[in-house]
Amino acid sequence: MDINYMVFDIGGTAIKWAVANEFGDILVDGKISVPNDADAFFEALANKTNELKNYNLMGIAISAPGAVNCETSVIGGSSAIKYIHGPNFRRILNQKTGLNAEIENDANCAALGECWLGAGKGHQDSAFVVCGTGIGGAVVKNKRIHGGIHQHGGEFGYCIMDFDPTQEAPERFKTWSQVGSTVALVREVAKRKQCDPKTLSGLQVFEMAANQDQDAIECIDRFYYYMAIGIYNIQYQYDPEIIVLGGAISEREDFLTEVEKRMDDIMESLPDAKIRPKIAVNQFGNKANLLGALYNYLSRNQSIDEE
Repeated sequence: MDINYMVFDIGGTAIKWAVANEFGDILVDGKISVPNDADAFFEALANKTNELKNYNLMGIAISAPGAVNCETSVIGGSSAIKYIHGPNFRRILNQKTGLNAEIENDANCAALGECWLGAGKGHQDSAFVVCGTGIGGAVVKNKRIHGGIHQHGGEFGYCIMDFDPTQEAPERFKTWSQVGSTVALVREVAKRKQCDPKTLSGLQVFEMAANQDQDAIECIDRFYYYMAIGIYNIQYQYDPEIIVLGGAISEREDFLTEVEKRMDDIMESLPDAKIRPKIAVNQFGNKANLLGALYNYLSRNQSIDEE
């Protein structure tokens, strides 16, 4: 019988689950609601796993929010699900299912999924940039996540993108998340329109631009420039083979084209810059988290060819 794996992707309101084989083929999947407490949470994961043992499950792979320590299988930091921070996932799930479990941060899993089977396939060194409410991401070295000494590798949103010496702290420095996320785009348009940002969405801003609203056009142009500048900086800081972009906005048909246009301007304006970043849009969307969690399990248990 073929060997398969139980995979979970823990989100703020739902837990996606799937049974997949070693090639990343998903055999069956679904989702369950996030329980109210830790006991019910681990019971739900264990029950779903035990229910599907007829698929000949070899182990449990998990994608989760927070500062995940892969070695200890304990999640630090904070997230929308407070009770997942502290418990030992591997020990608890092994006791309840008899199976080994491996866990990794969700953004890191998205990067690993794309590096394994998606836009980053065939590359050893890559970077993954996620644009949403903030800017997140991951650094992949030799097809492994480089978390850094403080597990902050790939936290591109903290990078400083602007400086105004006339302002007092904390307004003097602006991070990529503060100026280049989709939330920042909406906030800037709302400021120009003198309206509440909560009354606008990113989709509405792009619709306004399509209807020739000059404020929206200018803010979107600046948004794309911030994205290109951030990518350019990653290229010269890390020099990866490819930089993969994710987040809901990356699903726009013209997203990559618009980023590349701003990159053209940057490269033409800086004659000493000879290395143009190779940029791609993610292929798997939210499914990348599941695939990356599985890849993390397989690579940590030496069940995959990493060449």
